[in-house]
Amino acid sequence: MKADAQLEKIFEAFKQRTITRVFYVACGGSSALMYPSKYFLDRESSQITSEIFSSNEFIHRNPQSLNENSLVILCSHKGKTPETTEAAKFAKSKGALVVSLMYVEHAPLADESDFIVNYSWISAGNMEPMPEIMNYAILYKLAFGLLYVKEENKKYEKLVTSLNSLSTVFEKVMAQNEDVINAYAEQYKDEKIMYTMASGANYGMAYSFAICILMEMQWMHSHAIHAGEFFHGPFEILDKDVPFILLMGLDETRPLEERALTFLKQYGNKLVVVDAQNFDLTGIDDEVKGYLAPLVNNVVLRMFALALSKARNHPLETRRYMFKVPY
Repeated sequence: MKADAQLEKIFEAFKQRTITRVFYVACGGSSALMYPSKYFLDRESSQITSEIFSSNEFIHRNPQSLNENSLVILCSHKGKTPETTEAAKFAKSKGALVVSLMYVEHAPLADESDFIVNYSWISAGNMEPMPEIMNYAILYKLAFGLLYVKEENKKYEKLVTSLNSLSTVFEKVMAQNEDVINAYAEQYKDEKIMYTMASGANYGMAYSFAICILMEMQWMHSHAIHAGEFFHGPFEILDKDVPFILLMGLDETRPLEERALTFLKQYGNKLVVVDAQNFDLTGIDDEVKGYLAPLVNNVVLRMFALALSKARNHPLETRRYMFKVPY
C-alpha cells in the first residue's frame, strides 16, 4: 500500500531527528481529524508534547517552541488550502520536520513539505468502510509510529492489527444501527439547531460534526461542547426542546461523558447517544480500544449525516459560499 511505504520513509526520518514537540496544523474538518492522535500522545508520551493549531493562527501566533526539534503534521484534503500551505512553509523556515496528509499526489502543500502521505478520500455520503487507509488511521500511525521509534512504545503493532479488523467492525455497526439512525433522521429533520458533545479522544468527532456536517453541509445552527465544560455555562441552554448528540467513548475521560448523559436525561428530552460500549469491537486490541472507539462512533455519525440530508432534502454537497465566492 502506497501510504505504508510513505510512512516507512517518515519513520526513518524520525530516527534521524530529535523530536520534542508535535504541532498538528490544519483548518476545519482536517483539524478535527487530529484530536484523537493528540489524545494518544498526551496519554502515552513522557518526552514529547503536542498542540493543535488552526493554520493561520499557527503563523501569526508564532510559537517560540517551534524549532528544529519540532514535528509539524498538516492536513488538507486537496492540498490547496492556502493557510495550511503557508503554515507548512512557515514551519520549514523554522527548521521543523514537515509531514503533510492529502488525498491528491501533487498539490501546493506537497511542495512545501518534507514528506507527504496520501489517503483515499471518503466523502460524508460514502459509507464504504476503508479504515486502513482513512486519514484518521494514517494520523494514528504517525503518532503511534513516532512513539514506537522514540520511546519503544509497543502499541504500534497492536494498532496496525486492530486497524485491519475495523472494516468488519464497521460493517457490523452499520447493520446494527441503520434502522435507529433513519428514525433519528426523521425525528430531527425539522430542527433548526442541534448541539454535539464529547470529551477526550471523541471530542474531534463532535467538533467536526458540528461545524462540517450540521453548519456547513446542512445549514443548521450548532456548536460542539466539551463534556467537561458542559456544567460551566452551556448546560443552561438545555430544556426539553433542545436536541443534543452525545458521543461516548472508551477512553479515560468517559466519566465526563457519563456525567453529561445523566444531566441530559434528567432535564432534556431530545437526545441522540452514540456509545462505543454498545458496539461489537471484536478484533480490536483492548489496549487500543479507547483510541480507536472514536473511529467507530464516527461511522454512526456519517450514517446520521447521510440520513439527515436525505430526510431534509438537503444534499451534503450543497454550499452557499464555500468554493463559490471570494473569501
